[in-house]
Parts: sequence; structure tokens; C-alpha cells
Amino acid sequence: MAKTEDSVQVKFCRLRPELDGDIGLPLYHSELAAGMDIRAAVAEPLALAPGRIALVPTGFAMAIPAGYEIQVRPRSGLAIKHGVTVVNAPGTIDADYRGEVMVGLINFGPEPFIINRHDRIAQLVLARVNRAEPLEVQALDVTTRQAGGFGHTGK
Repeated sequence: MAKTEDSVQVKFCRLRPELDGDIGLPLYHSELAAGMDIRAAVAEPLALAPGRIALVPTGFAMAIPAGYEIQVRPRSGLAIKHGVTVVNAPGTIDADYRGEVMVGLINFGPEPFIINRHDRIAQLVLARVNRAEPLEVQALDVTTRQAGGFGHTGK
């Protein structure tokens, strides 16, 4: 994949190269893909029963530049075909985290789902972070919507 002027370097480190050196690092699968697919570094097949959650290892850690985060997002094929998705989607990996990237998957499908070594389980999307400056005020600006929340505009 060609580097563009919008490219941002993210460093990846295999945590157990002697055990997980066969697991591919995150990879974009098409020229304009937003997300890099990541693979399961499970030692044995993992059966994810309907309604259950599993924390799936990837075998790597990473260094994300300051001012960015990496979002962990579901793979659409797993979600649509099997009901398997990222439980805290999108998950956020902060720039100062250096531990193993683990993916919390949940099975909303009707059948057990088997996660095998090398299976693509989620995708990573790099995103710029803008930090808020909290400011306490006595009242908020008035809007047309005001406190209208869930479903307030109809169906």
C-alpha cells in the first residue's frame, strides 16, 4: 500500500513472536479500506456460545501517535452472517496504551460460533482525537430540539 501525505505511522510489536509469529499483523485489504483487519491469536479454537462474550487475543501491542486513537470495530461479515460483533463497539485504544490488543466479541447469533487461529475478528480504524475543554455554565444555549431525545422526531 502506498504511503500518502495523510499517512500516520503506527508501530506494532509482536508480544510473543515465538508463539504468534504466524499471526499476520493488521492489514488493509483494499486500497481505500478505512479499517485494518486483525486476526485471532487463540491457541485452540474458541467456541463462542449464543449470548456469550469472549476476550480474544491478537498477539500484538501498538504505539499510536499522540493526538490519535484506534477504534476497534466489528467486521460486517461476522455481524451480518453470524451475529458476532465487538461488544463495546467501537472500542477505543488510547495513544498511551501499550498492552496487548484484545477484542471483546459477543455472539448475538442463534448458533455457537467457532473462532479459529488466524480468523479475522475485527478491524482497526485510526482516528484523530480532539480533546474537549470542559466549561461549567449556568445555562445552555436554547435550541429548537432542546431535550428531545430518543425517537422524538417520530419513527
